[in-house]
Amino acid sequence: MRRTRPVPPSPVLLAVLAVTTAGSLLLTPHTATADRKPVTREGVEGAGAEGGRSAADSRAATTPAGAATRALTAPVTDLTDTGRGYPREQILSPDPENPADKSIKLGLTPYHAIAPKLNALQKLGDRVSVEVAGRSAGGHRLYLVTVTAPESVAQTRAQENMRALIENVSAVAANSLTIKRSYKAPVFVNNNIHGNEWEGTDASLKLVERLATATDARTRDLLAHSRLYFNITANPDGRIAGTRANANGFDLNRDFVTSSQPEGRAMRQIEIDKQPTVMLDLHGYVNGTLIEPTTPPHGENYEYDLFLKNTYANALGMEAAVNGLGYTPGKDGVEPAQIPFRDQQEGWDDWPPIFTPQYAAFHGTVAAHTVEIPMTVNNRAYDTLPVDELRRRSAINVAVADAAITATLNYVQDHRTSLVADQIEVFRRGAAGAAQVPVSAATVPGVPGIGPEDVYTTAFPRAYVIPAGASAQRSAPAAARLVDHLLANDVQVTRASHAFRLGGRTYAKGSYVVDMRQPKRGLANVLLSDGRDISDKVSVMYDISGWSLGRLWGATVQPVRSGSLLGVPLRAVAAATRVGHVAPHGKLRLRLDDPREIAALNSLLRDGVPVRRAVDGSAIVPASARTKAVAAARTYDVAFDATKATGASVLRRTRVAAAVTPGELFALREMNFEVTPVSTAVLNAGFDWAGVDVLFVSQDVEYQGLNPAARTALDAFLGSRGLVGRGVAGAALNSAAGVLAAEPAEGNGDANGVVRVVNSGLSPVTGGAPEHGFVYAPVWFTDLGPGVRVDQSYGTGNLLVSGHWRPFADGSGGPAAAAGQPSVVSGPHAVLFGTEPLFRDHPKGEFAQVARALLSVPTATIGVTIGMTSKEIG
Repeated sequence: MRRTRPVPPSPVLLAVLAVTTAGSLLLTPHTATADRKPVTREGVEGAGAEGGRSAADSRAATTPAGAATRALTAPVTDLTDTGRGYPREQILSPDPENPADKSIKLGLTPYHAIAPKLNALQKLGDRVSVEVAGRSAGGHRLYLVTVTAPESVAQTRAQENMRALIENVSAVAANSLTIKRSYKAPVFVNNNIHGNEWEGTDASLKLVERLATATDARTRDLLAHSRLYFNITANPDGRIAGTRANANGFDLNRDFVTSSQPEGRAMRQIEIDKQPTVMLDLHGYVNGTLIEPTTPPHGENYEYDLFLKNTYANALGMEAAVNGLGYTPGKDGVEPAQIPFRDQQEGWDDWPPIFTPQYAAFHGTVAAHTVEIPMTVNNRAYDTLPVDELRRRSAINVAVADAAITATLNYVQDHRTSLVADQIEVFRRGAAGAAQVPVSAATVPGVPGIGPEDVYTTAFPRAYVIPAGASAQRSAPAAARLVDHLLANDVQVTRASHAFRLGGRTYAKGSYVVDMRQPKRGLANVLLSDGRDISDKVSVMYDISGWSLGRLWGATVQPVRSGSLLGVPLRAVAAATRVGHVAPHGKLRLRLDDPREIAALNSLLRDGVPVRRAVDGSAIVPASARTKAVAAARTYDVAFDATKATGASVLRRTRVAAAVTPGELFALREMNFEVTPVSTAVLNAGFDWAGVDVLFVSQDVEYQGLNPAARTALDAFLGSRGLVGRGVAGAALNSAAGVLAAEPAEGNGDANGVVRVVNSGLSPVTGGAPEHGFVYAPVWFTDLGPGVRVDQSYGTGNLLVSGHWRPFADGSGGPAAAAGQPSVVSGPHAVLFGTEPLFRDHPKGEFAQVARALLSVPTATIGVTIGMTSKEIG
């Protein structure tokens, strides 16, 4: 056995048993039988609440355009107000009562009742403060509640000064007696990030009420030496609707690398501004209660020895508190708590930084946990179980969540000094460029079963350079976006005031440099590095395994392995230098390599500007449209250069019918495409193709599922206009409709990561595209017919740069089978992608490939039958 186990192990059940297990439990909903589920990839019925490819990735994309607009424009709220002390009370205006709120059925607090509840809590004394940390994609307020002993303005300013000292002057902070005596350890409790995992919100509201009124000495001591922050509901959209995702269909617990959604940006800002030493992220539902730390592989970029030490110790306290509630499998259906690190082999890892606790570790949190409360009340259970049973389960879940939070507060109170010291050490190692400390029985005493399979460290480069100069002009918008993203994540970035030489290379004036001797070096590295191929480390991964923004965002990023920054003319920056400009004379050329450039193009086309496409794929804008080009350059920060080219073909406003994932729909709207979501059901109901120029399919349209009228209308459309397909579903529709002669070959459906690709320089779709792509359930194409063009192929040899991609048991479906094979193919009316270029806002450098495809496949005119609906044809 891999580990010592003080309690009986929680088995990782085989996925093939999940359907039988879940089904049998639902046949007897009134019994106390525990609905224990395997901890494995999501998407298999009966699997754990978390898991691999999020359910939100594959749900039908039908969200309104307004949610995308709010997500793209919502400001970030600064929470470092040192001009006020605590409490910070305010009267919250009420929300309209919503009887359809899904919380009500469970006997829990509906969203519209939260504001009145918080108003009442603030009146209970001088310990409770409420701030609005932002708004959700659906427009709902995000409430941050602080519970602490009162502070004057001067005391609050002193706390902030100590917080800044801990991060930025850690060597001094480590020896500060004032910090040891007076610093209030920050604790962050995040609730309801998955909207249909409700009970953390209610547990936190009840706990805040107890803390507000308790008079015992231990509570007074806790609040005198801690600040407790509660994100009451991180996903109000999902709480109301009973969905895992927010109003844009995004799983917010997969969004921390890109922070594409306003809720994620709010949580990111809480992490930065409050700098918690300890955090909980309350979820459901795994029976018994699952409490991190996790199984391997462990994130290689954070200080895992400090993280494991505190996370495991706090997990033991939470386990004792949860089991101490007295619930049993026979009486209540509640299994004993489980700690994956101790009790399981694999399947619940902390490798990617997309989850809340793992992201928190990069901001100095040294004990961070996903806590999965036990009793299922969502999805099928919500619809099939009696209300009394649902409320019984929810009450248990609230009690379990309360026990976990309370135990955590006890741990913080008993270990405040060492927690703060360990946070200081995280930042000290980063600033000093110190080596990581591999975990072992010697370095992390008290944690059982540490083995070589738990050791993950990395070699940090000396710096990263994002070059400027003529050779980098093509990627300038991507570079500016990447720099701003690094800064938003509290990564320090500098810019060269003169040309310089570093690591044996010369870089131009204006190049950005990320010095890796900084407090949050782990976060800088996890965003910019290539990552690692971990296919041989574990057999199954919990979610994505490769995500490098350095490779996937379209910017040039150069790691510098050694050398000195002394003498390099660098100045710290607070924002990227804007790259937008418009040439003062003549016709204008707009590259179409970046999503911002596509968005600018679509805004011009929407305004009626006549635009032509050049042979190299760029857009030619007439001089008469210079005023509109100036507005677009200002809005999207893109460059319009002077040109003498006339353009080879006309570019027209492109209207897209899309049967895609929520992430793909969001990306299309980010690029200003006019999108109408469709599905098999929508087409069967009679769809008016007259308002559409191209169909984009990655799911939800099955040719055989169409009725005769819908099929006839679709055939007529595809015969005259165009299809862009992605993955198996897109390729299947193409084959069934006979559009493009190409057959898909499927790789391992669990495979994902960053891959090397080879682009055709003559392709209007991939010419000039990055040399890396992203795959999830990769596809390649065989049996290409006459006239089918290979726009892109997978790299030869070892094509996987980072991620997890194993072949099937028979040896097929692996990266060796895909190497050198076509990954993107096209013909007169279709483009098929075997990669996943719009995945969850991750591979922004690939977005333009899809945009170019959408712009390329439609023809100039629409046939007569296209102006008819499927009902009219039928």
